[in-house]
Amino acid sequence: MASEIGMLAAFLAGILSFASPCVLPLIPGFLTYLAGIGLKAGQKASRSRIFLNSLAYVLGFTIVFSILGVLLNGILGSATYDVRIWLSRIGGIIIIAFGLYMLGLLKLEWLQGEHKFHFANIGNSYILSFLFGASFAVGWSPCVGAILGAILTLAATSPGSSFALLFSYSLGLGIPFLLAGAFVAQAQHFIKKAQPLMKYFSILSGILLIIIGILVFTDTLSRYADFGLAQFALGGT
Repeated sequence: MASEIGMLAAFLAGILSFASPCVLPLIPGFLTYLAGIGLKAGQKASRSRIFLNSLAYVLGFTIVFSILGVLLNGILGSATYDVRIWLSRIGGIIIIAFGLYMLGLLKLEWLQGEHKFHFANIGNSYILSFLFGASFAVGWSPCVGAILGAILTLAATSPGSSFALLFSYSLGLGIPFLLAGAFVAQAQHFIKKAQPLMKYFSILSGILLIIIGILVFTDTLSRYADFGLAQFALGGT
């Protein structure tokens, strides 16, 4: 069982990924692009088409993250206690470094580039949207990379909770995408209003990652998880 703190942190990290300064302003154009896949020139996209393409996109990265969580559990789930302690210490340092990067206090050049797969000659727009979402999960973009990298590190340090953590992150990232797809006009208006606040998202994200990093380094998250399991066991007796 994943600790509620870890799952909540992963969920919030997903929301912050969506609201990051280099992602949120691109959402209206992105949704329009998804809606236009497979349409002939002059055709107008319907709201339902935009939402269904958004849903396919969200399913794409959710399935990839969930599979990754299962793999991490399978590979690291049998690790000894000493190995997990060192994973927590190393992982905590990495997550803190991601937080410092979000605050602009540390440069991580390898996060600046984008790694995306490109798909062509696929007739079904929903399949293409699904593959687009899957490629996002495999090749992250700048700014999202630090947050996603921190959650992947957190999942690696807590292999028993990796599926739940990555699924929680997917929910946090996916729900805003679905809301934007369902209410395109309102989303465009909200994003325009939110532009002046963009810089604060990076600060908030950085602080959140540093707190998570400290909890991971000190093995506090694991102790909360163990406490939760103990309470559950006592309650069932």
